[in-house]
Amino acid sequence: MYESFFGLKTEPFSVAPDPRFLYLSQQHRDALSHLANGLRHAGGFVLLTGEVGAGKTTVWRRFLEQLPWNFDVAYVVNPKLGVDALLARICSDLHVEQTEGAAAKDPIDAIHGHLLLAHARGRRTLIVVDEAQALSLEVMEQLRLLTNLVVTTERKLVQVLLIGQPELRTMLEQPALEPLAQRVVARFHLPALPESETAHYIAHRLTVAGLLGELPFDAEAMQRIHHICRGVPRRINVLCDRALVVACTAGSRRVDRSIVDRAAADVFGPATPAVTPAAAASAPAWRAWLAAGGVAGGVLAAWVVLTPLVLGGRSASETSERGVASVVAAPVPAAAAVRPPPPPVAGGAVSSAVVASAPAATAPVTPAPPPADALDPVFAAAPSDEAAALRALAGLWGASLGPGDACELAAKRALYCYRSRGGLAPIRQLGRPGIVKLQDQSGRVAQVQLRGLSEEGAILRVGNLQTTVPLNQLAQVWRGEFTTLWRAPPGYRAGDLAGTEIALAPWLRERLDAIEPAAATPDRNQDLKARVFAFQLAQGLQPDGLAGPLTLMQLNRASGVEEPRLVVR
Repeated sequence: MYESFFGLKTEPFSVAPDPRFLYLSQQHRDALSHLANGLRHAGGFVLLTGEVGAGKTTVWRRFLEQLPWNFDVAYVVNPKLGVDALLARICSDLHVEQTEGAAAKDPIDAIHGHLLLAHARGRRTLIVVDEAQALSLEVMEQLRLLTNLVVTTERKLVQVLLIGQPELRTMLEQPALEPLAQRVVARFHLPALPESETAHYIAHRLTVAGLLGELPFDAEAMQRIHHICRGVPRRINVLCDRALVVACTAGSRRVDRSIVDRAAADVFGPATPAVTPAAAASAPAWRAWLAAGGVAGGVLAAWVVLTPLVLGGRSASETSERGVASVVAAPVPAAAAVRPPPPPVAGGAVSSAVVASAPAATAPVTPAPPPADALDPVFAAAPSDEAAALRALAGLWGASLGPGDACELAAKRALYCYRSRGGLAPIRQLGRPGIVKLQDQSGRVAQVQLRGLSEEGAILRVGNLQTTVPLNQLAQVWRGEFTTLWRAPPGYRAGDLAGTEIALAPWLRERLDAIEPAAATPDRNQDLKARVFAFQLAQGLQPDGLAGPLTLMQLNRASGVEEPRLVVR
């Protein structure tokens, strides 16, 4: 009922586990990474636990979307099933071929035969059980017996992911479940959001729902929501949804503390927690996220599509590789204006920006930014032509480019242009210098090198001139466009990702081994793709197991390859 009132396209705080609204906090990214790492063991149990409403099922569904193509999944949503019903559900989900009465007489034998055939076709099997803390000991034991099914003495045919509440960990400490507990190859506990993440979470969901303007929740309301909900996403959803209803009914486009308290009384009862002196003393804590980096003025990137430009065209990875950037903001002075997000990039979707409301009056005093003409020397010295700026940037890579199309000339030296549009979060993720396009209100354009990021602001360089510009000033003249260079490894052919996999294999293994040595496996090609997939998840990239430009850049960075770095201090 309030969507049109607040300019939203859809309901932002539904409690349904919709992967579109997944907020990738560091905890969520670690959870996805642990799940991917667990799959690499190709056997045993993987545990994902978390507080009630912490987002376990949403994380799993995101992970399901990212599973490699050769995974077959059986998903058990009713943990109260008995052993026979469990096996019947697994047979149904895996499409186990059954002769007349065979499954009823010996379902384990039918499942074993199916798994052997699946393995011969290069497929893997995963059984997922949600709310696993409600499983009986008999069903737990049956799941353990299923993991005994092997194709060799070392290769298991099935893996089990258990998702449950914290008591699942306690269950596995029982002596009767010790054989199962010893087979857990990876585990992760997803906690509630800390106070510093609650504002991020709320802003992210509003942005995904279509918000283009200023956040309706003020700073004090954000703090109050975290205190009442204790950082549990489901409780945050319920409270924020009701708060928007109350504000809409009252005709108010701002949600303050009083509206939050009224909404809390409606959904949680009149005994809403009061703010204690200790909680009040920690009020500025959530504002610490403002200093973590990002786009000043509250323009953030939650999901950013990084679009590579190779020889004037798109590479094959354009639609498959996406940078998953945590929502990071910059210091925002109380009077900073909030800007709408940039328009989509041609040929690729760019997510909406997350906008943050200004800190409350009780926030620490922010030093006044320098006068608006502080950027005048930058505009006076910087070229308006991107090609000229790229020629100067190429010098950092030891390349000298003559007149003409800078990207084409660079490609002849195994250097490629890479473009993105979003906030500072994906730039921090890339960790390399690049060109930012600035344009002031008078129409002046400056193509400037971004050399670093610090608490004071962005470090810009033009020729011999280097200056630090406060992030709130940068946001007034920058629309998120960023261009950088990356050096391709031996065997890389632009625009033909599929054709480079074999040629790139030795280099990929060398880089991955530098990060984490891997044991030899019978199928090295399959193992390589799984390792790339796991690396992408760990780096917060859209995982597909393919070595596109973004993956190659991050492999260089993670494995210590010498190349220009963005200065972060």
